[in-house]
Amino acid sequence: MTGATADAVVAVDIGGTKTAAALVDRDARILETLSAPTPGADGPEAILGTVIGLARELAARPDVRVHALGVGTAGVVDVARGAIVSATDTLARWAGTPVAAVLRDSLADVIPNGLVHVQNDVDAHAVGEFRHGAARGARSALVVAVGTGVGGGILLEGGPLRGARHVAGEIAHMPIPGAEHLRCPCGRMGHLEALGSGIGIHRHYLSLGGDPQVADTRALAVLAASGDDLARRAIADGAAAVGRAIAGAVTLLDPERVVVTGGVAQIGETWWAPMERAFRAEVIDVLQNTVLLPGELGADAPLLGAAASAWDLIGEDR
Repeated sequence: MTGATADAVVAVDIGGTKTAAALVDRDARILETLSAPTPGADGPEAILGTVIGLARELAARPDVRVHALGVGTAGVVDVARGAIVSATDTLARWAGTPVAAVLRDSLADVIPNGLVHVQNDVDAHAVGEFRHGAARGARSALVVAVGTGVGGGILLEGGPLRGARHVAGEIAHMPIPGAEHLRCPCGRMGHLEALGSGIGIHRHYLSLGGDPQVADTRALAVLAASGDDLARRAIADGAAAVGRAIAGAVTLLDPERVVVTGGVAQIGETWWAPMERAFRAEVIDVLQNTVLLPGELGADAPLLGAAASAWDLIGEDR
């Protein structure tokens, strides 16, 4: 860009290992992206310090005028307050953190109107795919992200369904047959995330007698691609668990479209085929025409979703 000043928002995706931030214009074009390791073990001050540093660096561009900040973060979020209701130990002491208030105060000179929107990271991911990706044009959608963990976002009539206690879409904690031998990060046995997530698939492989030298799900996928039967079984079992959970959610919600995304979903047909078979085997006849689509936006989805929510906030403020 030269000459003109571009209007933009800062979008942030706070993950367990990496925090990404981007300048995004009104047309959902990402103008610049920065990232830094998330200091999750160091607590809220360090985590938010990373966000503040990235936001300041982006806002310092002389050719950009920043109007708002949108944040997607791990944890259950009270969007109205911009505060964390609960979180796992991945982000230490994150529960109770007033994220919006801290960022509003710390970035008052960068975002003078104080417009800060904070939501769950998977909700941001879902909004991104709903506005600009595989779910665009639909009136309702279920977006399921399968990576290190499992997350879900429900979009109805243009916006996310949050729920009375801010946990709508938490498909990870649906009880799933076949996962009874595995403990979920929430502490209970037999939930979807215990078997369907990347970590869950790897733990399931080891429980089947798999080679401990296979370090993670990425290595497991390579082994499965070489034809290893046990690796293929572990991946198929995890995929089928996701398919069954999606069938249950679709039966309850009847969304126009389902988008399945995330690193595990990108394994390919070794994962996708058993996931879709399990879904079709479980879902009732009238829902058999429900479309399952892979995500289109990849790692940009939560940034574009956080940005879209920030632009919406600007519209409401007028």
